[in-house]
This record gives sequence, structure tokens and C-alpha cells, in this order.
Amino acid sequence: MQKINHVKHPSNFSWQADHKLHLTLENLLKDKKCLAAFRSFLKSEFSEENIDFWLACEEFRSTTSLADLHCRAREIYQEFIQPTACREINVDHYVREKIKKALEKPSLSCFDEAQKHIYLLMERDSCPRFLHSDAYLRLKCKSRTLWCI
Repeated sequence: MQKINHVKHPSNFSWQADHKLHLTLENLLKDKKCLAAFRSFLKSEFSEENIDFWLACEEFRSTTSLADLHCRAREIYQEFIQPTACREINVDHYVREKIKKALEKPSLSCFDEAQKHIYLLMERDSCPRFLHSDAYLRLKCKSRTLWCI
């Protein structure tokens, strides 16, 4: 079985560590509580496939064997990319075809373009709405309570 080299990016961000830090999508994705609240918010807007796809891509990059890489790439494609997928994400035809061709010999970067597109979509659209939502305000209030203890 061949191994694939990969790099993990540990999360150093926490609400308790720096509550004054402006919350960005990047930081939100690193904090488990924020991520759970954001996913719940997306679910209420019927768009949780975006965060689930992004997370699947992050997990995909940690794949270590070629056999697992092929299997997981096909699963991600079938769940999120192929036309009429049960949790189809919004990417253009060009990106879909590029990924479809990459499935013949997948690499750890075969979903990068689609993942970047979905990240930007969440950054520009979903995240700002989340930051103004009741779900975020409740989370922020709970976190402030923890800081005072």
C-alpha cells in the first residue's frame, strides 16, 4: 500500500483564547462550537451541503493510501459534484468536468477549485448572514458568560 504525504493544520483558535478577534469564516471553521452553530444555521437555510462538502475536502486531504484516495474521491463526487447528486453543490460545468476527469487518477488536490469556490460563497454570503443571526448572537452571549467565570 502506497502512502501519500500530507500536512495537517491544527486549530489554535478558541473563543476563550481571544474573544476580541474579529470572527472570519477562516476562524469560524477552526472553532468547534462556532462550526457547529454555523452548520446548524446553514441547515436552517437548506445549504448545509456547502459546509459538509468543504469539511469532506479537508478530511480528503488527510487520506494516506491511494486505494482510500480513489474510493473517497468517488464518494465525494457522487454525493456533492455529479449532476443530480443528492447534496449537489453549486459549481459550474467546467469545474464538474475537471473533477470528473481527475477521478481517473485522483490527487489530494482534485477538489481544490470546487472547495475554493464554495469557501468564497460561504465567506461572501452565508457567513455574514450567520454573524447577524440569532444563532450567532446566542453563541456569542454564551461565550461571554464563560469569560466572566
